[in-house]
Amino acid sequence: MFSRQRYSSFVTPTPLPAGDCLVIGFLGGLEAWDAGDQGVRKVALALRGRNLSGLHVETVEEKKRTLALELIRRGFDRDGDGVLDERERRSVRLIVYGMSFGGAAVVKLARQLAAIDVPILLTVQVDSVGATDHVIPANVAMAANIYQTDGLFVRGERTIRAEDPSKTAILGNFRFAYQNRHIDLSAVPWYKLACRVAHSKMNADPQVWGLVEELILSVATPFLEEAAEFPFRR
Repeated sequence: MFSRQRYSSFVTPTPLPAGDCLVIGFLGGLEAWDAGDQGVRKVALALRGRNLSGLHVETVEEKKRTLALELIRRGFDRDGDGVLDERERRSVRLIVYGMSFGGAAVVKLARQLAAIDVPILLTVQVDSVGATDHVIPANVAMAANIYQTDGLFVRGERTIRAEDPSKTAILGNFRFAYQNRHIDLSAVPWYKLACRVAHSKMNADPQVWGLVEELILSVATPFLEEAAEFPFRR
């Protein structure tokens, strides 16, 4: 169930120093932002545990895109005037990932940011469930899709594509198979397994979330290393 997430739930200090990278993960439908059994949250805590200077990670409930937008605005509005001017927009270092309906929320947020000309370094969708979440808007530099096709009722998008291939690189559509692979679901409530066993296996699969973490770090690390060369960044 939702925990009534508020902006005060975030721990990221704002505004961010120039060069810092913000990572936002969207939980699946009906999952609380701080649900420790969810892959999205596990990745966020793992990234925080690395203590990488300049990397800030938050998780958001699927329906709380307005909170994510507010965090992005405050994070990169370095002159404090309430809007992102052209220079601030160009300085945005943002990565967004999510699972299930949270995967669809990733694309919805990207479209909202495209409307105000805010770029995204990377989007990652995991077993994304949405009507139009297969088309990645042109403000996204790189995108990756992770999915399974073993579920009877819930299956993620098989293929994402770039709205403008000259601006967005699709890093891959990575399929995971579960028909002959054991994933421990003993801690998953019965009502989550009723119609989505394979979907739940993907959420509990450490290989899936290891790939998500690897993708995020591969994109964020070069920017963090570049920023570290300039100690006075505000």
